[in-house]
Amino acid sequence: MLGKSLGKLLLVKPLKIASILLLLAIAATAETIPAGTRLTVRMGSAISSGTARSGQTFDATLARRLVLNGKTLAKEGAPVKGKVTFAKSSGRLHAPGQLSLRLTSVEVNGKMVPVSTRAYYAKGKSHKKGNFEKIGGGAAAGALIGGLAGGGKGALIGTAVGAGAGTGVAAATGKEEAVVPAEAALAFTTTGK
Repeated sequence: MLGKSLGKLLLVKPLKIASILLLLAIAATAETIPAGTRLTVRMGSAISSGTARSGQTFDATLARRLVLNGKTLAKEGAPVKGKVTFAKSSGRLHAPGQLSLRLTSVEVNGKMVPVSTRAYYAKGKSHKKGNFEKIGGGAAAGALIGGLAGGGKGALIGTAVGAGAGTGVAAATGKEEAVVPAEAALAFTTTGK
């Protein structure tokens, strides 16, 4: 009985040790992407600050192959996953839309490998120029019409009315969302986190 138990113990222990060594060897050879690696990806679909939400995921593909130490880890076109980390819709007359995107994983040798990257930021264009043109154009048109219709006093009233109408047009049409178009090539840099 003792000999049988000792035989089992001697057989089980080497198997456990071999299993542990095998797992450590697999972990040591697993592909990792070191901090500071640049990844250029091509977006699968458009993302807009007007509709995107923080935490929303997106798909992309590698725009260039991933090479580390002369070895190709992933070919151009390999799947990439990411998420929206910040999304703020545009205001009507100020505060253009904003987006922040990060990559979360890249397919390397047929397996999705987690990555952490610095954020890619996108911001909508400024409202200032468009608002100035709409409000100023409305005021000028109002002054012209008011001046023709009622002289100096009419021009003054027309300016105020025109500026108000221009402000209404700017408010109705003034959203400036941040948009990352489909097929856009974006560059990300991996971090050590």
